[in-house]
Amino acid sequence: MSKRASGGARSKLRAHFLNNLGRVMESDELREVAGNISEWARRVRELRTEEGYQILTHNDLSELKPGQYVLNDPKPVPAFARDISKETRAIVLDRNGFTCQMCGAVAGEPHPYDPTRKTRLHIGHIIDKSQGGSDEPSNLRAICSVCNEGASNVTLDRPTAHKLLVQIRRAPNAEQLHVLEWLVKKFPQQAQAYLEQHP
Repeated sequence: MSKRASGGARSKLRAHFLNNLGRVMESDELREVAGNISEWARRVRELRTEEGYQILTHNDLSELKPGQYVLNDPKPVPAFARDISKETRAIVLDRNGFTCQMCGAVAGEPHPYDPTRKTRLHIGHIIDKSQGGSDEPSNLRAICSVCNEGASNVTLDRPTAHKLLVQIRRAPNAEQLHVLEWLVKKFPQQAQAYLEQHP
C-alpha cells in the first residue's frame, strides 16, 4: 500500500511540475500536491535522480531560496548523460572528507539537523549542468540528503577561521576537547611539530 501511495505521490508531483513549467514553487505547495506525505521531498528527489527531470533548487540557482523548486525544461535528461562514474564519486567524497559541504554532517553519523536519520551523502554540482556546469570533479561536491532536499536553511559560504573560533570558544570545554582531538587526528604531523615548538 505504501509503495502504491508513494508512486501516486511521485506521479502527482511529476504532473504538477510539468503543468507549472518555469514557476517557482514552495515546499508547502509540493507537500500538499503529494498528499501531505512525509516523504514528499524524497519523491521530488526521485524525479531528479531516477527520472532525470532537472528540478532546480537553491543548490542549483542562487536566486532560489531554501525550500523553493522550479522545473524549466519538460524533457528529462537520460541516465547515460547524468551518470557520474564510481571513480569520480570516490575522488569527490575523499577530497571532501566524506563530509557535506553545506552543513558539515559526516557520512554515517546522525545528522545534526535530524538526529533520527544517518547522514547519507550524494554528489551534487556546484554549477548545475543546466547552467553550463560539467561532471568534472572540480564542479562536484559532497552534499547530504537533508541539504539536498532543502530541509536545512544553511549558508552556502564556507565558514572562516574567525567564525569557527567564535563558535568553538562558546562551546563547553568537553566540546572544545572533542574538536582538538579531531584536529590532532586530522593533522598529526602539524600537531606534533606545534608541540615540539611550544613545549
